[in-house]
Parts: sequence; structure tokens; C-alpha cells
Amino acid sequence: MLKIAVLVSGGGTNLQALIDAQRNGILSSGKIIQVISNNENAYALMRATNSGIPSAVAKTEAEIISVIEGVRPDIIVLAGFMKILTKEFIDRAGVPIINIHPSLIPSFCGKGYYGLKVHEAVLKSGVKVTGATVHYVNEIPDGGEIIAQKSLDVLPNDTPETLQRRVMENCEWVIFPRAVESVCRKIEPKIFPKPQKYAGRGIITGMNPSGGKVLAYFIMGRSVSSKARIFERSGNDLIIKLTRDDKNFDPSLILYSPLRVLGENIIITNGDQTDTIFDAMKTGGTFEGALRTREYEPDAPHYTPRISAIMTPSGHKQSILKRAGKYFYEYDYTPGKGRLIHTYNHDVMAGGVLPSFEGEPREVNIPDDMNRFAESLWRELGEDYRVALYVRYYDGDTYTDKLYNTQEA
Repeated sequence: MLKIAVLVSGGGTNLQALIDAQRNGILSSGKIIQVISNNENAYALMRATNSGIPSAVAKTEAEIISVIEGVRPDIIVLAGFMKILTKEFIDRAGVPIINIHPSLIPSFCGKGYYGLKVHEAVLKSGVKVTGATVHYVNEIPDGGEIIAQKSLDVLPNDTPETLQRRVMENCEWVIFPRAVESVCRKIEPKIFPKPQKYAGRGIITGMNPSGGKVLAYFIMGRSVSSKARIFERSGNDLIIKLTRDDKNFDPSLILYSPLRVLGENIIITNGDQTDTIFDAMKTGGTFEGALRTREYEPDAPHYTPRISAIMTPSGHKQSILKRAGKYFYEYDYTPGKGRLIHTYNHDVMAGGVLPSFEGEPREVNIPDDMNRFAESLWRELGEDYRVALYVRYYDGDTYTDKLYNTQEA
């Protein structure tokens, strides 16, 4: 479930519509985790309190950003927020921002059109139809892409106050929760910054926003033989099995334990160096020392890198052994963040040499929802080459996990 931060300035009727939508299931893909107001007297703050939602008063963009960065929402919703946001704020926020406006954009919108002023302008113009619009926020007031609109007729006896009320009840409160739900459904935790045709094998280690350790391991394959593998659980460990007999591969390159648990340490690798690390540490050795006895795989012409990771109570490490050298990286746990390392940078034409992963392991965002994270990663791996994926989320010393296999056992 996505985390939603709501910015408000006044009474919070649209905030209440979102809260009600959460209760009745209309808004189910996101949850309001923070309400922020630039007005300390806004009744919206009381609505948040009454619903058990944390709230804060932040009057400047810098103060708002400080709150935002503290809760790390997936989406920001403006529900009657009477302040034009700058491009700097939008860029700094780094997540989709959506707004509800009480007219049919592009009519009666932009700077100066807010609250009753919109409805006064509608009545003065003599138009017969008005309504509300939900749109993405950019640096142009009310200028972002339209997400949803709903209209209603302007009645002959309408006043600005009665029109405002009818637009809220019949348009805003109807489309706003549904639009937020629609946007939430479109947002997924992207692991790869661009479509990844072929990453080979990959490891993710890190922590979810709630402070639980998270790991993932995946394998991809291009040939029939490399695709004929599945993951299986073996106690707390993970093993690989073949789904067909094949004598064309070195068993050590395709059959190994990707994950082994040694006390409070979790070892994840793309080969039999899992056992090298496990055996060394069992007798007092180190992650780095064990890997210095190994090198890249002998699968010319690719010479696939050996990637490895270890998760300890105090931090996580990753390593890649390739022809260019042996590299080691060490990280503290950061809530909501992880590191991704994989064997190949991208796919090549048949017969070409696969290029090794370059640079430091990439930072990735990790959500609290394990199923959402796992399903999104599985989709990103693509139907053409994905073989298997294993994801594990810890809550203290216990864990839940998710396993995907393209082939059946």
C-alpha cells in the first residue's frame, strides 16, 4: 500500500472525502500517513486527529519538505492547499503530486482562481456547465496533466455558495478519491531506472521503511538450459534445482545455494561462493577474505562476474568479482532504501559478449508492502528472460517471503 501525504489549508472537506474513501474501500491502494497544513487554525488538522492520522503545521516550503522527507510518501495530494508550489519544491519532493480544482480546466483556473472566486467567475460568465478537475501538479498553476473531470449543470438560482457546495458534493468528493486510487495503482516501486532487457542474476539488500531487513535474489536466462531451473526453500536457505537433465553446463555455475543463513548473518550470492563464504565465516573468517580466494566464473567469453552480499545485524555488504578486479561495498541500513547489484549491464546480440555490471551497486527504493515490491520486480524482469525470483522481508527475527518460478517443478 502506498503512503499518501495530504497538504491542506482550510476546512478539509476533500481530506474528509479521502478519509471516508479509505474506510469504505474506494481508496485501497494508498493510505494517508501524514496531513500537513500551512495554517495552524485549519479545521483539517482536527479531522486528521479525529481519524488518528499524524498532522503537522508547516508554513514554508522548506518546512513542508522537512516533514515530507521525514515520512517519505509515495504520493502527495493537495486537498484545498492555498499555496502555489514552486518548481524547486516539486523537484525536491520527487514523487507525483496531484490537486483537486473546482472547475473544468482549462476554464476558470490558474493564478487567482481559488475557493469562492472560481464559482463567482463561473456565474459571472454565464456558462451553463461547471464541475471539478483532478490533475497532476507542475510549476504552472493548474497546468498539469488532467487525471479526471466531472461536470454538473449551473442552475438559474445558484449563488457562489450554493454552487460551491454542489460542486463539492457531486463532483469533488466523487472523483477525488477515485483519482487518487487510480494514481496509486499506477505507481510501482521501479527497481531498474529504465527497461532492463537482460540483467543476468541480481541481488538486492536493504531495509523497508518500517525498519525490517529486506533481500531479493533473481536469475534470468536466455537459453533453454539456463531457463530450466527453479528456486526451492530448504529450511531458512534457498536452493536451485533443474527441471530437466542437462550435461552442457558446469553444475557449480547453475546448481548452488543462492541464500544461506549463518547465525545472524544472511549470505546471498550467484554461485557456489555462497558455501565459500559460509565455511570461512563458520571458522572465524570474513566475507571479504573468503571472496578474495575466488574470481569470476570460467564461462568464456562472458566471464560472468560473481556477485555476493551479506546482511549482518549492523549493516549489509555487496561484492562483485570480475575480470577488471575485485570490488567490495559496505552500507549502513537506511529505512526504505536498498542496493542492487547484477551481473550484466544489458543484453547483446546473439554471439556477443555480455558486458559486466559497472559502478557501485545502485540505490533502490523499498516499500513496506512485500507483495507489491515482489510483484513489481517480477514484472520488471520481463516475460522473455525471467527464470526465478525470491524476496524475503524480516520483522525482527522472523520473516515472510515470496517465491516465483517461471517453470514448474
